[in-house]
Amino acid sequence: MQQFHAFPSEMVRSFCRNRSLIGASIKREIVGRYRGSLLGILWSFFNPLLMLGIYTFVFGSILKARWTVEGGSGMEFALVLFAGLMTFNVFAESINRAPTLIVSNPNYVKKVVFPLEILPFVIIGSAVFHLLISLGVWLLAYAFFYGVPPATVLYFPLVLLPFLIFILGLSWMLASLGVFLRDVSQFIGIVTTAMMFLSPVFYPASALPQGYRPLLYLNPLTPAIEYSRDVLYWDKQPDFTLLTIYLVAAVLFAWLGFAWFQKTRKGFADVL
Repeated sequence: MQQFHAFPSEMVRSFCRNRSLIGASIKREIVGRYRGSLLGILWSFFNPLLMLGIYTFVFGSILKARWTVEGGSGMEFALVLFAGLMTFNVFAESINRAPTLIVSNPNYVKKVVFPLEILPFVIIGSAVFHLLISLGVWLLAYAFFYGVPPATVLYFPLVLLPFLIFILGLSWMLASLGVFLRDVSQFIGIVTTAMMFLSPVFYPASALPQGYRPLLYLNPLTPAIEYSRDVLYWDKQPDFTLLTIYLVAAVLFAWLGFAWFQKTRKGFADVL
């Protein structure tokens, strides 16, 4: 019987061993999403462009929303909102698909010798691709209205790294649970919608009363969203001490998710 190792190092080894397959799968995933449409992959650019335009018009011109009490423009609100929403969408896109990763690919389990543990890498890679397109739209809009973006934009990958590792661990957990509990795929859509409002996507963390802020920071999405805004728009460096703690916690959580996946994958074929 094939042995599935759950050692922490196996997470990295599996990625390195299958990096070509992961890259090809991500490309197929992205191209397949837009196959048959008139504009094809160009939709990955037009979608965030249209959404940014809608946010600017609705929140800036109609609702007259401002991000800070000191004022600011409607365009500022749209850019700050969009910066947080880009980060949240990586989470939502990956987690919503995670419970059906194994169920939707039964041939990988029964008939093909396939490294199932790479499937979360594929959906996260696809989500990161769309994030990069959205980031390009965001940077173009910032340059058009305000000029050269702040140098702290270069910290954005560092902010995303622990967040992506956390999503990876959660995706392994949900992919396994989705095989044994089919209701997970239905429930997780409700959870991601709730998380959008329980995370500082549409409001700054400072808008909450002081007593509730510690609860908000228990949400693993909060640091990623807040730091994304800090480095992209507010020209602030992230707190590297907290970022390091976040990274260590994310790696531990990812290993737990990976270990759970490896321990339970032996039962996938029996259930499917």
